[in-house]
Amino acid sequence: MTQHTIRKTEKSELPALAQLWYDGWQVAHAAHVPASLTAIRTLESFAVRLLDHFNDIRVIGEIGTPLGFCITKGPEIYQIYVAPAAKGTGVAAILITDGLKRIGKAGHEIAKLDVNAENARAIAFYEKMGWQQKGVETIMLDTLAEPYPLPCLVMTKQL
Repeated sequence: MTQHTIRKTEKSELPALAQLWYDGWQVAHAAHVPASLTAIRTLESFAVRLLDHFNDIRVIGEIGTPLGFCITKGPEIYQIYVAPAAKGTGVAAILITDGLKRIGKAGHEIAKLDVNAENARAIAFYEKMGWQQKGVETIMLDTLAEPYPLPCLVMTKQL
C-alpha cells in the first residue's frame, strides 16, 4: 500500500487543485442541482474560492498532481475532493481524519458537513466514517456573488 502524506498546499498548485475540484464537482453535483448553480460553478470560481481558503487546505499527492484535498471552515468539513485515480485507496479517509483533527484542535466538539442528498456514494462513505444524518436543510452556498440556497443533507460527527 502506498504511503500517503498530508501536507499544506502551495500557491503554485492551486490551478491543479481548482481543476480537481471542478472535475469532481461536475461528476458529483452537476446532474443533481439547478442549471443556474452549475452555470456559476466555473473553474475560475473554484480557483478564487481555493485562494480564499488557502490556509485551511490540506492535500495528498505531488505538487501539480494532487490525489485529493480537504478544506475545513470552522466546525465544517467544507470541501473534500479526491481524484478518480485515488478513489478506494484510503485517501479520502486520511483527509477526513485530518480535517476532524483540525476541527477538534480548534475547539469544536461536533463536526458537520453538507452533502448532496443524491450523492449515495459520498453518504455511504461518511456513514462508514461514523457520520450521522441530521436531515435536509437549505444551505447558503458560497459563490463569487450572492450566496446560493440549496437543499443539502446535513451530517454531523461527535469529536
